[in-house]
Amino acid sequence: MLLIVDDEKPTREGLRAALEDRYEVFVAEDAAAAFSLLEQENFDVVLTDFRMPNEDGMKLIGRAKSLAKPPVCILMTAYGSEELAVQAMKSGADDYIAKGRLQIDELEMRIVRVLRQRNLEAENVLLKQQLHSRFGLENIIGESEPMRETFDLVRQVAPTRATVLLTGESGTGKELIAKSIHQLSPRAKMPMVTVHCAALSPTLLESELFGHEKGAFTGAHERRVGRFEQAQGGTLFLDEIGEIDATIQIKLLRFLGERTFERVGSNKTQMADVRLVAATNKDLPALVKTGTFREDLFFRLRVVEIHLPPLRERKEDIPLLVQAFVREFARENDKPVKDINPEAMEALLGYAWPGNVRELRTAMEHAVVLCRADHISLRDLPQTVRQMEATDLVPAKKSHSSSGELSVKEAEKQLIIRALKECNGSRTDAAKKLGMSRRTLHRKLHTYHLEGF
Repeated sequence: MLLIVDDEKPTREGLRAALEDRYEVFVAEDAAAAFSLLEQENFDVVLTDFRMPNEDGMKLIGRAKSLAKPPVCILMTAYGSEELAVQAMKSGADDYIAKGRLQIDELEMRIVRVLRQRNLEAENVLLKQQLHSRFGLENIIGESEPMRETFDLVRQVAPTRATVLLTGESGTGKELIAKSIHQLSPRAKMPMVTVHCAALSPTLLESELFGHEKGAFTGAHERRVGRFEQAQGGTLFLDEIGEIDATIQIKLLRFLGERTFERVGSNKTQMADVRLVAATNKDLPALVKTGTFREDLFFRLRVVEIHLPPLRERKEDIPLLVQAFVREFARENDKPVKDINPEAMEALLGYAWPGNVRELRTAMEHAVVLCRADHISLRDLPQTVRQMEATDLVPAKKSHSSSGELSVKEAEKQLIIRALKECNGSRTDAAKKLGMSRRTLHRKLHTYHLEGF
């Protein structure tokens, strides 16, 4: 959409006639009328005269650029000068054109150019966001059976339009899985917008999600575009969905049914092509039974449910995670730490990890920072981990390599050998003791050349 602002009627109507075959064109006779339109609609381009009564074109451009979704702005003036052109660019104008030399072909070319430049800048921002985010399954660590099943589900559901509900305890990686769903979907080039529902009060959350009109409530001095509009064409991730109140549940239910919503303080219906992914660490069926969460919304959200297993149910992934975190934090802190000794690994495997992968990550950062050698020892781990009795494994007899330490892989191999010995060679019992599936144990036996054990 294009907005033409000029106090001379022949000029603005002439430009409208010349451009309306290519754009949806609106016109305004002064800055006040223009800004009123800018508050009602999202314009792509504002083409404004410089000299106008009350407020000039530069001031209008400054106000337009303060909007949540600012348009590109082209300043027109009959008083062309290099000084004025520089001033226009400083005010936020994307281009500048002298009326005396105005040709429609050149104007159309300039509009196309500034729009292309804006799109390139938006793509560049998106690419930078993706470079600094962990997208794709290749960046999620896990070889255990529960994680393999999770990855298979993600690959199946990502290319579809289905709404996804991610469940699991805090710290299990629900946001990483949400990002993977977005990245593996046809929407990957469009925005992914995240909202942490528990962080906002109901009033603020409603405005955050759906936007609001100027004057909709105390403090609403300008119109605000909500997250649904920001995620247009992409994915909206609602974390901690179990925290939303009844009013927002109703609005969310309507969106899932009709793909429409209204800004707070507006009766105008908005359409949004947005894929919804929600996450919760709460028991939503229990909340439905108590009447806290709407049953119809629960079923709308749970078109596909992906449950993230807690770390204690996939302990075979702990050595892999530890290895990755040690490398990451050694690099970040410029430390020569390379590995972890068997005693420390046993403590990590024996700990219950109530905070899941997030807690393990913090523990390994702690260990790397405090480590005084090139291998992490038991004393480097957080006190909560050191003091925890190992419940899944009997403490191992210390085993040392020639350097007095074992690598993470060697430590895992020794744990498997010991578990098999303690279970008299029963692979089913050994897998249960190690907290892994029988299939995973078979794969590791092959990896460590222990098939004949």
